[in-house]
Amino acid sequence: MTTAETTSQETQLRHLIEKLNAYIEQYHGGTVEFVSFQNDILEVRLGGACLNCPLLPSTLHGWVAGTVHQFFPNVNVIEAK
Repeated sequence: MTTAETTSQETQLRHLIEKLNAYIEQYHGGTVEFVSFQNDILEVRLGGACLNCPLLPSTLHGWVAGTVHQFFPNVNVIEAK
């Protein structure tokens, strides 16, 4: 993938994460934040009410990764350490 394609895809991923964050924040009190995107790996950080929540894995893999995969099937979503 060229640098221009990566930059465009990163911009699109940032916008998608912003939209997911708005939903999660409004309806569940949690947050999702874009951390980095490199080599088809999107790193995000969950916060707010998501911290210490037993449903955090479901939020990460279901909502966040599931939504990202609808638009970017080759992108892997991981949680920032």
